[in-house]
Amino acid sequence: MEEQNVRDIKEVKKELTKLRKEIRHHNDRYYNEDNPEISDYEYDQLMLRLKTLEKQYPELITKNSPTQMVGGRAMRTAGVLVKHDVPMLSLADVFSKEEIFAFVEELQQALGDPEFVVEEKIDGLSMALRYRDGKLERAITRGDGLVQGEDVTANARVIDDVVQELKDKLPYFEIRGEVYMEKAAFDRVNERQELLGLKPFANPRNCAAGTLRQLDSRITKERHLSLFVFNLQTAEGRTFQTHTEAYDYMHEQGIKTIHGYRVCHTKEEVWAAIEAIGESRGDLAYDIDGAVVKLNSLADREKLGATSKVPRWAIAYKYPPEEKETVIRKIELSVGRTGRITPTAVFDPIRLCGTSVERATLHNQDFIDSLDVRIGDTVRVYKSGEIIPKIKEVVKEKRPEGTTPFRIGDTCPVCGSPALREADTADIRCQNPNCPAQLENHLLNFVGRTAMDIKGFGEAAIHGLIEQGYLRNIADIYHLHEHRDALIESGLIGKEKNTDKLLAAIESSKENDPAQLVTGFGIPGIGRAAARELMRAFHSIPALMQAEEAAILAVRDMGEISAKAITRFFADEENQREIADLAAQGVCMEAEAAAAGDEKLAGKTFVITGTLPTLGRKECAALIESHGGRVTGSVSKKTDYLVAGEAAGSKLAKAQELGIEVIDEDALKDMIS
Repeated sequence: MEEQNVRDIKEVKKELTKLRKEIRHHNDRYYNEDNPEISDYEYDQLMLRLKTLEKQYPELITKNSPTQMVGGRAMRTAGVLVKHDVPMLSLADVFSKEEIFAFVEELQQALGDPEFVVEEKIDGLSMALRYRDGKLERAITRGDGLVQGEDVTANARVIDDVVQELKDKLPYFEIRGEVYMEKAAFDRVNERQELLGLKPFANPRNCAAGTLRQLDSRITKERHLSLFVFNLQTAEGRTFQTHTEAYDYMHEQGIKTIHGYRVCHTKEEVWAAIEAIGESRGDLAYDIDGAVVKLNSLADREKLGATSKVPRWAIAYKYPPEEKETVIRKIELSVGRTGRITPTAVFDPIRLCGTSVERATLHNQDFIDSLDVRIGDTVRVYKSGEIIPKIKEVVKEKRPEGTTPFRIGDTCPVCGSPALREADTADIRCQNPNCPAQLENHLLNFVGRTAMDIKGFGEAAIHGLIEQGYLRNIADIYHLHEHRDALIESGLIGKEKNTDKLLAAIESSKENDPAQLVTGFGIPGIGRAAARELMRAFHSIPALMQAEEAAILAVRDMGEISAKAITRFFADEENQREIADLAAQGVCMEAEAAAAGDEKLAGKTFVITGTLPTLGRKECAALIESHGGRVTGSVSKKTDYLVAGEAAGSKLAKAQELGIEVIDEDALKDMIS
């Protein structure tokens, strides 16, 4: 029995270690990188499991456990670090009516007949505003919540909802609010991102957090952030008895507070207020991720105090992940660069997590069969990680009569050629290597930023050029100059100026490093890093074409599957003809001989993190690679050095954990010089 207990404790310790590591990673993604990977609900479930285990095994609680810490790490992105006058604590989260009732009852037993205020929990970024003698002195992010936050005063001053000067000239007045972005403002920002060819933001919270930390306050002003104030932190020159009295005073000063809050006395009233807020979620102009229940009396708050992490006088109820029903109108089939056919459900538009959604992938035939998805079905849709739309289930009781099971079929939806399911996979692929859909995606990969990087060569231009017969393979790109006059006349690329600009970019790309060409070939499993290693080993495309599988396997990080894919690609006669054509057009096939000393970093793997003093990450990566080093995106046992700047984040912690040497920009330059 004792041996069993020992084994149990070992398993608990193992799970605790895994949970803490995972939660720290997601804390870093959420608080410091403003780029969460999972939904709030999924995060809450991880934290709930950790709290449950620590409650059962209190002797295993550690000082650095996420349950003993507040928020993220203060960063040096938008400004200097500033000490908190009043801690900006987080709130304890609960997920059920029973937990809300227990919280209310506990406070009633301690205080008699307290008043509660129930209000919306805005999904944004917390910020404190400090006023001295009535004038806005400083704005600070939450940072680590206890000691220090980030000075974002310049950006706060351009937020319309931030009052610059109060009517009353109190000696000192500090309030706390939530910076957020309304759904309409978020849509406008993403429209602009798309027009500029930039990556759209995942959701309003990410956009608001990233915008508040911008170094250029003009960008902050353009994006139209909003602010709700939800708490009085401290005041000199005036006393307040209750939270709602402080709100009334703020209204007199022109400060925008959380609206629609409710004052409650019983647990039933509190729960009714939470339900009412939940029912209104879809009608709000902004996103909320819960409801907050807090004591109204400031004296009672002072009496109860706080733990090292959360106040005892407030709690946050987190609503379940938002789901909505909609009707599938059609299922579209698309063909990727490798011929893989992907089904996508197109449904009546719905709003989820701040964005309009009308499409969700159905992955493959197995997924369709498992849910029995049919055109005309009513389905429940949610967002995985509050980012990716996914179909949860079919509402079978709402299925109309006459629907039939959906089959992808055995013909390509684009070219009509046979489509076959690959053995031991769920993938169905078009068997025609000249399929127009495959060609379009292949060309987009070839001209893309990670490959030949031909600026101005977009999807619309490629689609039109394929349709009109100008492009049948990648080599045809370098024959487009032969059709200049016809292209200008047709307007496929644009007028004379745009056409000449693209033709010049194509001509310039001939000088690219051959590693970019290898990336552009689109060989399965061969990305930028692998292509660079191949060119470092073989120095030219012809040499790589003639290499045997064993020689390719000897290249760093090259596996058997990749080696087979490379030899198959270069053994194909059509590919050989294309490469010969590219060479005849003057596309660079041979890497420049390494200059003396250029291999000082050969055999070393680097990871770059944080903000470096003078180099951008791309510049730093190019510098390392030009001296024979290799740059990867994540820290592992194979990493030799971590080049770290300010706000290094989780990669620094990982490197320290693995005992990997951490260097700064100057040390890197010393290694090279």
